[in-house]
Amino acid sequence: MQTFERLESEVRGYIRSFPTVFEKAEGHTLIGEDGRRYIDFFAGAGVLNYGHNNPRLKRRLLDYVEGDGVVHTLDMASVAKRRFLERFEEVILEPRGMRYKVQFPGPTGTNSVEAALKLARKVTGRMNVVSFTDAFHGMTLGSLAATGNAAKRAGAGVPLVHTTSMPFDGYLGDGVDTLEMLAAYLADTSSGLDKPAAAIVETVQAEGGVNVARFEWLRGLAELLAEHEVLLIVDDIQVGCGRTGPFFSFEPAGIEPDIICLSKSLSGFGLPFAIDLIKPELDVWEPGEHNGTFRGHNPAFVTATEALSYWEDDRLSAEVEQKAALALGRLEEIAADHPDAALDVRGRGLIQGLVFPDPETADRVSEESFRRGLIIETAGPRGEVLKLLPPLTITEEALREGLDIIEASVAAVYTSRREEAMAEELA
Repeated sequence: MQTFERLESEVRGYIRSFPTVFEKAEGHTLIGEDGRRYIDFFAGAGVLNYGHNNPRLKRRLLDYVEGDGVVHTLDMASVAKRRFLERFEEVILEPRGMRYKVQFPGPTGTNSVEAALKLARKVTGRMNVVSFTDAFHGMTLGSLAATGNAAKRAGAGVPLVHTTSMPFDGYLGDGVDTLEMLAAYLADTSSGLDKPAAAIVETVQAEGGVNVARFEWLRGLAELLAEHEVLLIVDDIQVGCGRTGPFFSFEPAGIEPDIICLSKSLSGFGLPFAIDLIKPELDVWEPGEHNGTFRGHNPAFVTATEALSYWEDDRLSAEVEQKAALALGRLEEIAADHPDAALDVRGRGLIQGLVFPDPETADRVSEESFRRGLIIETAGPRGEVLKLLPPLTITEEALREGLDIIEASVAAVYTSRREEAMAEELA
């Protein structure tokens, strides 16, 4: 680890939570250079829905590279891009009756968000964008302006403008419909809310603490925005590509976003890849008006095309639902085992959160889990949520083993806390 401490910037983060040097990976397992194996409940922050080095995707990639397939094409045409577009239409769009144009904005999620915000402003001629409390949309200036976390916003070094934050579903407590506040602001020309070009929302706020929007709230939001001719952007970067069960997280709500942001697990293999799905009437870009050097990363097109084969039927969605029920049930049991701790559980599909009263406990459980062979991160405004994000393809046996580690880690942390409290009393 000395090399990283000596040469790499202090900005590094995850290396501090998981202090080992990884060398290999397969499926749901990461392997350190010392040979130790770890169950991965992190999955590259949602990048590896199909696991590490998925053999089906790897074979396609190796064949493509060995066959001298073109790697970099900017936005020129290529066989690999055509295959991806045709398969995406065939497997994802047509079965859902969705009519969207596909934009390749750049390699990462924040590129997708930046392009979506930029297009919404171009289409409407308005600058303001509504985002929501606890949102996370990226770390470049436009997406960061729509992000709620104060620590991340502070890193910008300049004012973050042209966005207005509104309360997410449940933010003001049970029984409070936060859409009533947004509706009042939109209806009142003296509310101080500049009429927005768009509202951008995550159906499940992953980094924000696994906050789940109700389907009726999402439908109400879509209807309210349509009434006021405000575009709806759904950021499905972390919870799309099957994370909640269906390919798109918003499908069960029955809404049709104007723009959809996708990235993370889109390539399926950990290769950088992002797209925006745009309703055709909104595709008003002039040629070259938005561009980027790495829009044409053909190896990602290749693996993404193969990953779409997982969505030719409902088997993976059904597996996610079964594994989600297992994870939810076990987390609820863990919470019930510690009634004095006031633990909570929330999530959808295979993004689940175990909520602690304080961030220190969540951190200690994450650290103890890592010591026992499980990689799992924390999330939330204060880092108080232990966030489960395993590959969708994880075996049930490994999922159970990881949940066993969480159970043992929570018990160990609370036992240690009681012992520390007793020692302080005796002192």
